[in-house]
Amino acid sequence: MINRPLSRLLALTAALVATLAVLVAAGPPPTAAATRPPRVFRDLAYAPAQPPGGRGHLLDLYLPAESVTSPRPLLIVMGGSGWLADDGKGYAPALVPYFTSHGFVVAGVSTRSSLQATFPAQVDDVQAAVRWLRANAGRYEFDPDRIAVLGDSSGGWTALMAGFTGTGVRAVVDLYAPIDFGQMDAHMLPGACPSLNQVFHLDACHASALSPESSLLGCPILTCPTRVAAANPIGRLTPAAPPVLIIHGTEDGLVPLHQSDLLFDALAAAAVPTTYYTVPGVGHNRDIVAPSHARATVRHVGAPLTPDAPHPTYEAIESFLRAAFTRPAAPCAPRGVCAGS
Repeated sequence: MINRPLSRLLALTAALVATLAVLVAAGPPPTAAATRPPRVFRDLAYAPAQPPGGRGHLLDLYLPAESVTSPRPLLIVMGGSGWLADDGKGYAPALVPYFTSHGFVVAGVSTRSSLQATFPAQVDDVQAAVRWLRANAGRYEFDPDRIAVLGDSSGGWTALMAGFTGTGVRAVVDLYAPIDFGQMDAHMLPGACPSLNQVFHLDACHASALSPESSLLGCPILTCPTRVAAANPIGRLTPAAPPVLIIHGTEDGLVPLHQSDLLFDALAAAAVPTTYYTVPGVGHNRDIVAPSHARATVRHVGAPLTPDAPHPTYEAIESFLRAAFTRPAAPCAPRGVCAGS
């Protein structure tokens, strides 16, 4: 028999995943589409299934329709779910039409949910996925030295972890990722915490024992500051980190804008090339990557890699990635996933 706390957590998981599916619905139609559909390779296992029957070890690959002899850049995409689902690769199809038609291979990557394994399992997973992809780059026609990662919300957190742990990733695109779990509640928009508590039956917003962040760490976040610190991507940041593009809306009711401010300040302190788009009037939604919003505010660390765009569109992301690929690659960490690839 399932005990009451676990039963409640499972119910919360279902509710949160369902709500996030609405909040982060697929982005707008791309401005350019391929004349022929991409070649698709689904459910490739980059590691053994843990637990058996899970999906957190799978990835999908989308190759442009036309085969070429010159390897293409690779964009790894991971969707967010508050770490409560193992199907992050499902975000990739929203980006595939634009990026494959512009010469990228796209990989949708899933990692384990917090119900299947707690932190740092998700970091281990994304490192294993990058290692597998680098080892199979020739087979799937992409360049192992031109890999970027993109994710939204918890997927953005995973993308940052991939970029900051010596995997050889050359650029990171972070859409409204949580950074310092311990500072989230103090900076929530007015009324956001009571709404979160009511919808998901929490008692203390992100500090609740059943919040996504507490579930990820396996402890209420206020009781385990050492684990909170270990899960903060900033703690893994060095000046050798790849360029980062941050996109966050001012009306985000789940992950406060302050979280991206913290990340930007840390990147500035480390002198890591960064572009930070703050989009007015937009909440926790993948529709943030669209030209229909009010003009964004843009800040930089270092000289801009590309001219500022009025909105963080797919075109702006592509321009940032291509500019990042021209920069010298940092060496992989001594025990990072590049070793032996």
